Amino acid sequence: MRRLKLAEHLTVDELEQRYRQAADPVARSHWQMLWLLSQGRSSTEVAQVSGYSLTWLYTIVRRYNAGGPDHVGDRRHHNPGQAPLLSQALRAELDQALEGPAPDGGVWTGPKVADWMSDKLARKVYAPRGWEVLQQLGYRSYVPRPRHLKADTEAQELFKKNASAGRRPDPSRAS
Repeated sequence: MRRLKLAEHLTVDELEQRYRQAADPVARSHWQMLWLLSQGRSSTEVAQVSGYSLTWLYTIVRRYNAGGPDHVGDRRHHNPGQAPLLSQALRAELDQALEGPAPDGGVWTGPKVADWMSDKLARKVYAPRGWEVLQQLGYRSYVPRPRHLKADTEAQELFKKNASAGRRPDPSRAS
């Protein structure tokens, strides 16, 4: 079996030292793989010891050989992610718009915010994204509870009156 060749960026002892001193668990695994390979171990053996696939082992070796020690470790820590959909100015404008009624005069909902965003961004924004933005801004929708069509409003009012006074409703007084 062909052995993987490591570029001579660091010595075997320096690789071991990086492995032993790594605080990040992902970087530690990468340094361990490189250290074991530098000792002459086979790629299959290193993959078994580390628990990573051969494909990932080859990827780590390619990164190390091409870029040196600076390219070893968990690169997700330096990934800021995608830019927010709304700029700070548009977020402030939406926050201001949420203070008043929605364009149709009702309460703000995910689809209504998505429509507002679609107008401002000149592209389609779907309802779930509108709801996410509402949640990020700390918006709470206060919609009255639905009322049952056959509800006895007099009994409900009596219940509310007695409940606020701390008494249990008397069923004989309801009629």
